Amino acid sequence: MAYIPADRRRTASERMTDKLYWVLRIGIVVNVILLFFPSFNPARVCGIMNKNLSLFSCGVSYDTIVSDFGRAFRQNWVSEADFHALNACSFVIILSVIVACAGGCMSLGNTKMKKLGLFFSAGGGLTEIITFFWMKGIYNAVTQTAANAGKIDKVLPMFQNINFVYLAIGIGMLLIAAVNFVLLLKVPTEDKFEMEPKYHLFLMMLPIIALALVFSYLPLYGWRYAFYDYKAGETLTADKFVGFKYFKQIINTPQTKRDIITVMKNTLGMSGLGILTSWVPMAFAIFLSEIKNGPFRRFVQTFTTIPNFISWVLVYAIALALFSTDGFVNTMLTSITGTVHSTPYLMSADHSWLKMLAWGMWKGVGWSAIIYVASISGIDQGLYEAATVDGAGRFAKMWHITVPELMPTFFVLLLMSVANILSNGMEQYLVFSNPQNKEAMQVLDLYVYNRGIGSGLIPLSTVIGMIKSLVSVILLFGANSFSKAVRGESIV
Repeated sequence: MAYIPADRRRTASERMTDKLYWVLRIGIVVNVILLFFPSFNPARVCGIMNKNLSLFSCGVSYDTIVSDFGRAFRQNWVSEADFHALNACSFVIILSVIVACAGGCMSLGNTKMKKLGLFFSAGGGLTEIITFFWMKGIYNAVTQTAANAGKIDKVLPMFQNINFVYLAIGIGMLLIAAVNFVLLLKVPTEDKFEMEPKYHLFLMMLPIIALALVFSYLPLYGWRYAFYDYKAGETLTADKFVGFKYFKQIINTPQTKRDIITVMKNTLGMSGLGILTSWVPMAFAIFLSEIKNGPFRRFVQTFTTIPNFISWVLVYAIALALFSTDGFVNTMLTSITGTVHSTPYLMSADHSWLKMLAWGMWKGVGWSAIIYVASISGIDQGLYEAATVDGAGRFAKMWHITVPELMPTFFVLLLMSVANILSNGMEQYLVFSNPQNKEAMQVLDLYVYNRGIGSGLIPLSTVIGMIKSLVSVILLFGANSFSKAVRGESIV
């Protein structure tokens, strides 16, 4: 049966179910978000557990739950079986949220699909209600074991108030599913499961959106460390709040200021070289497309793409074998000239930017050329045929047809590179850096890593990371405005 036409008057039951579905979807989204925030972890049933654990971590890894329980287990302050049960309980909550999400997705379909989705939503809600009492039982067991051992003050049993939020969400999902099911009984059921195409596209994008939220936006929660005098392993408390202390330190501390200037010089220098050579993948793709021998062209493309999948550690191993003091290059020069050569190509700080550019191009030019190869395959072949009739040669067709057709793609990638000018990554520079070239090699991402992980200055590194992110966003929208003003096209 086809969808109900938009101009048909909707019944009161349909209008009510639509409103309840919005409440249900919001509840499901909130439930998903709560899984990843340590502050909203109902599985932290005692004070020994790490305060930074989220419910998701407790559900997927038993080791993370009991990482600090060595002495507690040895002295029988707590029972290990209780924490195996806690791990299982957390995993069940995660599954119930996934099931509820499936029901929420089905609510975007027709009546038949909505009715099926209600069973998923109700199942997720009922499971959360059951796990609430299961969690309560685990808490009671932990408390009883600690009391028997006389170590209540060491174990610190606690029943998190957030448990009641999960209980409320579970009850809400169950009730809404029941009410909607009754209301939908009054609506005719279609013969097939159907969903509008726009919702198909949305659900196809949903995993990408979820990954972006988890890995790109959720970590922004860590920006709060910039405002606290925090050291790894400690807890954020009100007495450690220092406001903009570390923001001022960047400006007021001479050593930090000098470091930032050096780091910015390296970052902008290496990014600038990358931008100046950003035409190389396009040129490589053009010449690659001109190879008429199919097997040879595929070999060249595969051979030049493979380095992208090699880790920087292995790339450094290759560089070490070639350019160390007793590597292939020095050994070959010694054999040819009869004079001992032991030039420290890798250790030396000379031309560090050019060395990193060369290794980066060797590793990435084949991969970067793929998008241009795809664009070339989409060029109208009639243009080349017309140029041939007019007597144009191969290079003339490349210059007057292929290059102009690739310029929109080139400019979009160029503007994106400008927006990411502060983001060099750190893996390449981390593996190639040494005491001799460290000053010339330290870019912004590596500096943040060294200060945060290496020196333990997490607040300062967080501040620098925040400023970098904000500047990158400004550059992105600036590049977008420039693109609209010059080319009349937006890249965002």
